[in-house]
Amino acid sequence: MSSINWKGVLESLLFAAGDEGLSLKQVCSVLEIEEQKAKDVLEDLKNDYENDSNRGIYIIEIAGTFQLVTKKTNADYLKKLVESPHVSFLSQAALETLAIIAYKQPITRTEIEQIRGVKTERPIQTLTSKGLVKEVGRAEGTGRAFLFGTTKEFLDYFGLKSIEELPPLPENIEDEFAQDEADLFFEKFQETMETNE
Repeated sequence: MSSINWKGVLESLLFAAGDEGLSLKQVCSVLEIEEQKAKDVLEDLKNDYENDSNRGIYIIEIAGTFQLVTKKTNADYLKKLVESPHVSFLSQAALETLAIIAYKQPITRTEIEQIRGVKTERPIQTLTSKGLVKEVGRAEGTGRAFLFGTTKEFLDYFGLKSIEELPPLPENIEDEFAQDEADLFFEKFQETMETNE
């Protein structure tokens, strides 16, 4: 087992975990190593990032989870990337999330994840940074989760006067027509995004 590149494996895990991060317990479980060994590997990797000025990322610990983040010194370039008119591509995950928000708003992240069956934190961040969705309030009950809805920019992109102009969803969402409607929605969105470049 000593031939395993623990730092390389941990780096991959942290990258894949994204904004969710990993707890020490998760690191121990996935790597199947003792807590002290996990701490040592984390510390070694953390030191590698901090001691190499050529690296653009480092590891932080927030509320008991470790995650990769970009260095603050590169913030201006990251801002340019997000604001660039040429960066208009949305992933399938972001498009699915946008469609759910458009039709079900106001909706919490948890409700979106129940519909999609996967985490949606990153797609929501992407959509928020592009000004297509925003926080529109807080849900009632425990935790008071944020509610998300579409923006005026969303309506502008699709040439809609109001959200009521969205095409109606069919009764049977599983039928072929529903898939065609979804494909048309995504196609129109991509065309609009390209036109706005």
